[in-house]
Amino acid sequence: MKNLTIKNTIVICSIFLLGCKNDNVEGVILGNTIVVHQDYSENKKMSSLIKSSLNKDSKAFKQLIHFPTGGAQGSYDHGFIITQIIYKNGELETIKILKDFNKKNLNLLQGLISVGLAYGDNNYDDKMDNTNIRNEFPKLFKYLNEKI
Repeated sequence: MKNLTIKNTIVICSIFLLGCKNDNVEGVILGNTIVVHQDYSENKKMSSLIKSSLNKDSKAFKQLIHFPTGGAQGSYDHGFIITQIIYKNGELETIKILKDFNKKNLNLLQGLISVGLAYGDNNYDDKMDNTNIRNEFPKLFKYLNEKI
């Protein structure tokens, strides 16, 4: 009986913790693929990095672009998170955040932005945007091309 109670408590706590994962952090939508495949602590860490990135924390933004998302669809969702942050912070503030990024980090960022703009729904019309960095973020595009 005691073992059954302990097992039930563990199951209930696990369900509770899984249900507490964030899928929206200060208006930044985390794609379903990312949320489903994250455990509770990964979700909380990503949420913290998103909040800090929205507060223009360069170190957090760098950690966020390197955050593991499992590849495939998770990479598209990851890019979507990045583009939402750029829209919210603005191009000029994003460029300030990137001042200490090396070429490797800027290349990774550029790839995430590309998939985030192509496959994300940044205008929230329930359709993939299929746009590109040159059109959406011309100042950032110019900055990245000069640095990479």
